[in-house]
Amino acid sequence: STASVTWTNAEPDTLMARVLAPANLRRAYQRVVSNKGAPGADGMTVDELADYVKQFWPILKTRLLAGEYHPQGVRAVDIPKPKGGTRQLGIPCVVDRLIQQALLQQLT
Repeated sequence: STASVTWTNAEPDTLMARVLAPANLRRAYQRVVSNKGAPGADGMTVDELADYVKQFWPILKTRLLAGEYHPQGVRAVDIPKPKGGTRQLGIPCVVDRLIQQALLQQLT
């Protein structure tokens, strides 16, 4: 059984409040865009991220704060190894990369 956590009484200075602070998100966005990277399973490129976030940020933020955000699937890509064979690489969607980076910045 999976427990559900409700954050209704969370203090304003919670981890999630710091993660979602505009300055932290701007820094995370800059990092994700500068890293470039291939699109994830949804096909969205880093060049499309700004428009997507402008349009859907209120929904994303609400879901994150409510504990209802679910990362999208990861795109699997086989990468050739130098000495033969391949290794599988999982590529998250750029929106998930943005959220992961914003979290990482507050956890490290």
